[in-house]
Amino acid sequence: MAKLPCEMTVIEITEPGGPEVLRPARRPVPEPGLGEVLIEVAAAGVNRPDVMQRQGAYPPPPGASDLPGLEVSGHVAASGPGAHRYEAGDAVCALTHGGGYAEYCVAPETQTLPVPAGLSVVDAAGLPETCFTVWTNAFERARLRAGERLLVHGGSSGIGTTAIQIASALGVRVFATAGSPEKCAACEELGAERAIDYRNEDFVAVLKEITGGEGVDVVLDIVGGSYAPRNIAALRPEGRLAQIAVQEASKSQIDLFALMRKRLTIVGSTLRPQSVESKARIAAALEETVWPLIEAGLVRPVIDTRLPLDQAAAAHARMEAGQQIGKILLERTNE
Repeated sequence: MAKLPCEMTVIEITEPGGPEVLRPARRPVPEPGLGEVLIEVAAAGVNRPDVMQRQGAYPPPPGASDLPGLEVSGHVAASGPGAHRYEAGDAVCALTHGGGYAEYCVAPETQTLPVPAGLSVVDAAGLPETCFTVWTNAFERARLRAGERLLVHGGSSGIGTTAIQIASALGVRVFATAGSPEKCAACEELGAERAIDYRNEDFVAVLKEITGGEGVDVVLDIVGGSYAPRNIAALRPEGRLAQIAVQEASKSQIDLFALMRKRLTIVGSTLRPQSVESKARIAAALEETVWPLIEAGLVRPVIDTRLPLDQAAAAHARMEAGQQIGKILLERTNE
């Protein structure tokens, strides 16, 4: 194994603000701790929590790196005490606590998965954050099952494109919302039975028409705010609302009697603060259930843009413009 360098290039948040506060810097290469692996990063995924952290609205939890980046792919460079699964050079992708916008990143070995066969190491950076989020919220917390109906808001996002594909592959009838004809077409190409242009259509009315007035079993929502009462209206009896983000607003007014009358369940979670043990359990479920779907070609990360690491500001600007379909990746280019 080649000797590790002492320093690496990273992308720092110099102060809370716009994309321009993301700037390259030099830092020491981290050492893997107990149960951790050090990954020589090939690419890092760009996610909404990164944008929120840059804005000062989502500080990293205690002990986590102050660098943005919650998912990476690359090759194992070293293993810490108690980490035995991977050998140096193994191609992996990982959910991290932070620190992904760098040439090297540490991650718990239990949150690190092999790159699925047939997928490039770079594109594998688009898997961890979305797969962990979709699996735990839609399939575990909201108990989505084959034969049921799922509505995915933000269907053209990284989360949305992943949810559509996994659910479709597992026998779920999928519907989605998106903000343009192009994005709606992308959702339907990925497996959505019907994509609804939320700028020009009422998703509640469309779903009721398609389902004979019944609605859907599960709603996976990233919007919050005014969507909450409409999500409740779109759910059939015994339905479940899984709230995973609040891009519009975190507060809403709902009719509790409608909730009671239809015997609905509302669940929600954030991923980053969960324990290593909890994330390890999710990782094991993904490797058993979702990784075979990827290797069979039924699920793939949809990559919108690949940019060099030093163009992190441009990546954030593209995400905030809301025009992307799928994932934005920061790729290491100086290998």
